[in-house]
Amino acid sequence: MAPSFGMFSRAPRKSPAERTVTLIGKPGCHLCDDAQAVIERICAETGASWEKKDITEDAELHRTYWEQIPVILVDGAQHDFWRVDPKRLRGALGA
Repeated sequence: MAPSFGMFSRAPRKSPAERTVTLIGKPGCHLCDDAQAVIERICAETGASWEKKDITEDAELHRTYWEQIPVILVDGAQHDFWRVDPKRLRGALGA
């Protein structure tokens, strides 16, 4: 049995295939299109899944993120906004 280190113990790390990237944007946004291209490529490379949400169809997303789009979430937590750094996204996915 492995020793336990109390507050320093970690839950097992998720594999990239268990992660989900969410792109929050809107139609006609060139930064959103650029972000989507990076997300599609990195998710294809790592096996992570991704989804796209439109702030024009969700009042809460619009209220929360309208000044930051595109916004990128990893497993529901905000990861980035405006631009996606491929290396940083790979790292967040554990790849």
